[in-house]
Amino acid sequence: MDRYLTIARDLESETEVRGSRFLCALARVGDEEAARAFIRARRKEHWNATHNCTAYVLGEWSDVQRSSDDGEPAGTAGLPMLEVLRRRGVTDTVAVVTRYFGGTKLGAGGLIRAYGEAVSTALDAAGLLERRPVALYAVQAGHAEAGRLESDLRGAGWRVREVTWGAAVRIEVAVPAERAEAFTTWLGELTQGAVRAEAAGRTHVEVPAE
Repeated sequence: MDRYLTIARDLESETEVRGSRFLCALARVGDEEAARAFIRARRKEHWNATHNCTAYVLGEWSDVQRSSDDGEPAGTAGLPMLEVLRRRGVTDTVAVVTRYFGGTKLGAGGLIRAYGEAVSTALDAAGLLERRPVALYAVQAGHAEAGRLESDLRGAGWRVREVTWGAAVRIEVAVPAERAEAFTTWLGELTQGAVRAEAAGRTHVEVPAE
């Protein structure tokens, strides 16, 4: 798993070029089915629009990329939209730009700029998050030691995700992937080997993009 960028929130923004309205809707999606469902919903909502052009990028390595000009001249809508997503390094994101024609033709260059700027403006408004990979560890402790151990974990800057009380206390800790070895070493030294961390999977945490 690797770090990647995605949008901080779903939104719709509007730009206007020579009388034509361009409504750009952005959404976070996890797979192609979700991206296509969002596109279908936008096209149904704006059934009377001149065009509903689309682009999306999916996957931690941006390996799924699709676009559609929806009737605009080839390469003047979907591809410029997709290029903005690529240039910003954004993935797991779908963009739909709905155009209501204003009576003035924009030409190929004008269309490329208009669709690209619609997506760029929406991304600026949505903001970006960086999703960072973390390793999950389960730390088991007795009831008498759990409170102190949790405090030590938090005090040392480790991210405690969940504490479950049962016959023993299970503390789930999220550790940056590159610091996994440092964490297990730290825990062993802290508890003199009495407490061990068991691998419990991997996930991502989200932080504002720098």
